Amino acid sequence: MNSSKKSLIVILGPTAIGKTKLSIELAKKFNTEIISADSRQFYKEMNIGTAKPSKEELESAKHHFIGNLSVSDNYNVSMFEQQALLCLNKIFHKNRYAIMVGGSGLYINALCHGIDELPDPDESLREQLKNLYKTKGIEALKTKLQKLDPEYYAIVDKANPKRLMRGIEVCITSGKKYSSLRSQGYKNRYFNIIKIGLTIKREKLFKKINKRVDIMIDSGLLDEAKNLYHYKNLNALNTVGYKELFEYFDKKISLERAIENIKTNTRRYAKRQMTWFKKDKDIKWFNPENIQEIIEYIKNF
Repeated sequence: MNSSKKSLIVILGPTAIGKTKLSIELAKKFNTEIISADSRQFYKEMNIGTAKPSKEELESAKHHFIGNLSVSDNYNVSMFEQQALLCLNKIFHKNRYAIMVGGSGLYINALCHGIDELPDPDESLREQLKNLYKTKGIEALKTKLQKLDPEYYAIVDKANPKRLMRGIEVCITSGKKYSSLRSQGYKNRYFNIIKIGLTIKREKLFKKINKRVDIMIDSGLLDEAKNLYHYKNLNALNTVGYKELFEYFDKKISLERAIENIKTNTRRYAKRQMTWFKKDKDIKWFNPENIQEIIEYIKNF
């Protein structure tokens, strides 16, 4: 590490593990600001279901990229990379450290290493895949991607048809596996990157997830989802916590089943997050309670 460089502290890990609390502690300790890399906390209409930091938490440290978009806005990871780099430049102008926190691996990688140079979408192929999804459902997309690129299939969000279609597109258009293209060409950044991963026993994490879902329901998630029902076909709303309640509103399942499905799908999402992060050998793993140990590691990195 170059000690004269600025340093980006990256706090990552599965949902509900305590990333927000730790990032605020570190922001206070190092007198700096926080960039959110949680792709669902970008949307101002989605608060309870995305576990956004509370008003008090937002006031205790300056945050960026929280509630900065509307669900109807067109946004992608390339735009995030450009905007987050500009934001980082401003933070580094005043501070030696900056903090990024989140569970969206794609967005974390975009700021740390740059997004991959991938082939442009083929419109006719995209239409074919949309038609496949429409007529045969998400399972057909999953089967196709698994055959083309089992490595990417292992880590992709299998509930997100757009991600599945993009993976298939790249494989077919380039003639190469999406996973091999994604791992090439990291861009050199002018700052150090200190990656802090948070981990606890799976049973404990799953209990925290279940409890968080109960708290969300008690805090008004049902009403929040009801207000967003007419946006349910937008990609932003294809999100755990909302899509299950939309099924309840459509009278496909009971409320009790919807809540259980939110818990189950959140646990599955947490497992996918860990599968993604465990591939990154630059991450140093800590228990989220060991704040002093984490601070020492950052200082001595």
